[in-house]
Amino acid sequence: MKSPLLEIRNLHVSVDRHQILKGIDLQVNAGEVHSIMGPNGSGKSTLAQVLSRRDAYEVNSGEALLNGEDLLAMKPEEAAWAGVFLAFQYPVEVPGISNAYFLRTAVNAMRKARGLEEMSAMEFLPMFREKLRLLEMDDKLMNRSVNEGFSGGEKKRNEILQMAVLEPKLAILDETDSGLDIDALRVVAKGINAMRGPERAIVVVTHYQRLLDYIVPDFVHVLVDGRIVRSGGPELARELEETGYGSMEASTSAA
Repeated sequence: MKSPLLEIRNLHVSVDRHQILKGIDLQVNAGEVHSIMGPNGSGKSTLAQVLSRRDAYEVNSGEALLNGEDLLAMKPEEAAWAGVFLAFQYPVEVPGISNAYFLRTAVNAMRKARGLEEMSAMEFLPMFREKLRLLEMDDKLMNRSVNEGFSGGEKKRNEILQMAVLEPKLAILDETDSGLDIDALRVVAKGINAMRGPERAIVVVTHYQRLLDYIVPDFVHVLVDGRIVRSGGPELARELEETGYGSMEASTSAA
């Protein structure tokens, strides 16, 4: 039996002694798209940050395995080399570093960690242009500083561009749809869908069902007060759109 790409077991996480995640269990297989939904403050972004190995969070107990390896023991760069990618809710600007230089450096760091030869500029640029066309982005963005002066929608497209270039095993998208108009949402979703495949898993963190009209997940999980309170198929997202999170929060409080 094939082991899951990502397996989370009874994960408890706190920040500044305040417990955020209170026993998360989740299994994600290669080839699957999972959506994590929930109200503000439920722990969605905390889960995404912990899996990408941001060090501001304290893991109190539990484990997270990536292809059977201890993900929680990895440094951020080690997790990236192993194939973990996080698309940020609020992408940062990197003045003075062009998109092309940034991404070629990232690709070659991963290749070096995996014992592969570095990719030359002549090899990298055609591939980069292909990914730009996929996301309907102008070639001029190759030479612009990373996210500097970008609109909100351009920053989110740039995050998906990075994912397309790096081709991770596990892509975690933290509220990629926030702040996008309908046209930008469509383009971003197109890029995400193009990355779906049997060798990759995608975890989509979102508040709203609208993104899932374009990226239809295999599984939807509802996170409330640090716990997954319900899981189902895409129909669960549509149910939440109609009923909201109130009933699930109430049932969790009652329990």
